[in-house]
Amino acid sequence: MIRSLWDRDQADHLQSGLEELVYRSNLIGADRRVCNWGGGNTSTKTKGTDFRGREIDIMWVKGSGSDLATMKAHQFTGLRLDDVLPLLAREEMSDEEMVAYLAHCMIDSKHPRPSIETLLHAFLPFPHVDHTHPDAIISICCADNGREVAREIFGDRFVWVPYVRPGFTLSKMIAEGVAQNPQAELVLMEKHGLVTWGETAEQCYAKTIAVIQEAERFIAARVQKDQVFGGQVCESLPEPERKEVLAQLMPLIRGAVSGQKRMILTFDDAQDVLAFVNSKEGKTLSQIGAACPDHLVHTKMVPLFVEWDPATRDVGVLKQQLRDGIDRYQREYQAYFERNHSEGDQMSETAPRVILIPGIGMINTGKSWAASKVSGALYHRAIAVMRGATALGDFVSLSEQESYLVEYWPLELYKLTLAPPEAEFSRQVVFVTGGAGGIGSETCRSFVAQGAHVVVADLNIDGARQVADEINARYGDGRAIAVKMDVTREEEVVAALKEAALAYGGIDVVVNNAGLATSSPFDETTLQEWELNISVLGTGYFLVAREAFKQMKAQGIGGNMVFVGSKNSVYAGKNVSAYSSAKALEVHLARCIAAEGGEYGIRVNSILPDAILQGSAIWNSSWRNERAAAYGIKPDELEEYYRKRTTLLVNIYPKDIAEGILFFASSRSEKTTGCMLTIDGGVQAAFTR
Repeated sequence: MIRSLWDRDQADHLQSGLEELVYRSNLIGADRRVCNWGGGNTSTKTKGTDFRGREIDIMWVKGSGSDLATMKAHQFTGLRLDDVLPLLAREEMSDEEMVAYLAHCMIDSKHPRPSIETLLHAFLPFPHVDHTHPDAIISICCADNGREVAREIFGDRFVWVPYVRPGFTLSKMIAEGVAQNPQAELVLMEKHGLVTWGETAEQCYAKTIAVIQEAERFIAARVQKDQVFGGQVCESLPEPERKEVLAQLMPLIRGAVSGQKRMILTFDDAQDVLAFVNSKEGKTLSQIGAACPDHLVHTKMVPLFVEWDPATRDVGVLKQQLRDGIDRYQREYQAYFERNHSEGDQMSETAPRVILIPGIGMINTGKSWAASKVSGALYHRAIAVMRGATALGDFVSLSEQESYLVEYWPLELYKLTLAPPEAEFSRQVVFVTGGAGGIGSETCRSFVAQGAHVVVADLNIDGARQVADEINARYGDGRAIAVKMDVTREEEVVAALKEAALAYGGIDVVVNNAGLATSSPFDETTLQEWELNISVLGTGYFLVAREAFKQMKAQGIGGNMVFVGSKNSVYAGKNVSAYSSAKALEVHLARCIAAEGGEYGIRVNSILPDAILQGSAIWNSSWRNERAAAYGIKPDELEEYYRKRTTLLVNIYPKDIAEGILFFASSRSEKTTGCMLTIDGGVQAAFTR
C-alpha cells in the first residue's frame, strides 16, 4: 500500500513556492508505484517579480526531460501566468505553436523547456497541481470498464477524460471538465494517469496519496492471487541454474540486438516478473500494448515474449528461439514504422527493449546500463498495471497508431536529446585485468570517461572495488563492477567472464594487463620463479583471452583485445630471463590470436611500456630493489635512471599507457591488428627491427 512520506518537521523549514515544490516532487518520484521514472509533472503558482521589479503571478512547473525523484530547483521552469492563461480562450493550438508560445512566457530563458503538460497545470485554477502515473490508477484507466469502476470508487468526485495525447487539447478538456463538475477532486485520464490539486503543497500531496490508496484498496479486494494472469503454468528454474543459462544467453542476445548500435543488457528475475512470464496469460497480455504512454520511448509498444518451456531444460532450443524471435521482432518493428511514419521520421533502433522468457525472467536492452534499467523498471510498472486491470476487467491499451504517435512524438523525442552525446566507447563493455593497479585503474578511468562500462578484475578485490566505487560515484551507478579473479585459475577466469556477461550482456574490449615481475641472474633463476612468470604472464593471458574470444564469437559483433606487454618483450634484458621470456610469449600469443580472430572481427594488439613506477604494485615490491641492484644504483634513483636512458628524456606514466590502449581499442585503429606499439620514451635497445 502506498503511504505518505510527508515529513511536517522537514516541510515546515522550507520556503513556500519553489523550494516546497521541489520537496513535494521528490516525494512523489521516490515511489515508482506513484510516478514512473522520468514521468509525471508538478506545479505551484506563486507571486514574484519580473525584471522591472513588478509583482507578477508565476507558475513553476517541471522542466522537460527531468525526473521527479531527483529534481532540483534549477530543473523547474518559471512562467508568467498572465501570459499563459489567455490560451484557454483558443479553440486549438498545435504542439509547435504551444512550444514557441511558452518560450516567450518564461521568466528566464536559461530555464529548461517547460513540461509537455504545462498548460494542464496552468488551466486548472488551483495553487498546486500534481500529475502522476500510479499503478492502481492506471489499472483503472487501462481497464475496459474503467469508467464504471471509477464511478464505483469515487462517485461524482472525478472527471473522466478520454485518451488524447498530451498538449493543448487535453489540457483544455481537463480544465473544462473540472469547471463543469464542482465536486471534482481528481481527473482520470484514460490509458494515461491521474491529476490532483490542493490549496497547499501538503494538501495536494495528501490528496494524491489518498486517491491512490482508495484505488489500491478497491483493487486488492478483487485480486484472486491464484488466478492472477490466469494462474501459473510453468515453474522458474532454480536461481543458480537461471544464472548459468543467462550467462550463455546474454552474449547471444547482445549480438542479435546490436545490429544497428551496440546495446547494454541487464536481467531481472524479481518475483513479479517470474510470476508474469510463467503465467497462462502472460504472452497474450504482453502483446496488447504499453500500459502508459510514458513507457513507449523506453519499452517500445510490446516486448518480445519467447515461448520456451523451462521444464525441457533445452537451452539449445531456447537459443534458436531467441535468434528467430529477435529477427522477427526487428522485421515487424520495421513494418510498424513503415505503416505509421510521417515524412521526416527517423526510425529508432529496431531491437526489443524488453525480452520475456518463461522460467528465466526479463532481459532489458539499452544504450547504457542505466537506460536498460529504466526499461526494466517501467516494465515492472506495466506488470503491476496489468495485474490490477485484469482484476477489474480486461486490459486495454493504445491503438497501434496512437502508440506510434507517442513513440515518435517530437516533444517526447526532445527529452532524449537532452542526454549528453555518445562518446567513442559508449555502448561498449571493457574488461580490464589487473584493474586495481596503476596502469589498470588509469585504463578503467580513461575508458569510462569516453563512455564505456568497465569490469575491474583483480586478485586484489578490495582495490578493484575501490576503483569501481570511485567510477560509479563520479559517472553514475552501474558504470563499473569489480570482480575477484586470479588469472592463473581457469575456474576463476571462466566465472569472471560469466559475471561480465550477467552484468552487461557481454564484452567488447579486453585489456590483458595483470602482471608481476621478478629479477635474478639466469643461473640463479629457480624453476619456481620461471613457472610463476609463465603462469601469470603466459597462461593467465591465455586463459583470459580464450574465454573472452569465446564470448566475442558468441556475440558475433567483433571485439578488441589489447595485451600490455613490455619493452622486454623484444629486448633481452639482464637478470630478467623469466620475466622477459614470458613477456615475449604474451606478444606472440597476441599475434596468434589476431591471426585467428580476423574473420570474426576480433582485433588483437599489444602495448610495450617500460618502467611505469607510478601507482604500480610491482614497482613497490622487491622488483624495485632487484632492478636497482642490476644497474648498480640505489632504489630511489631508479626513476631518474630510467628517464635519462630514453631518447626523449621523459618518464612514462600510467596515463600514457592508457592512451595507447584506448587508441588500439578505438575506431582510429579499426584496420590494425597483430601490431605492437612501444611507449617507453624511446629506449633504443628496444627499437623493433
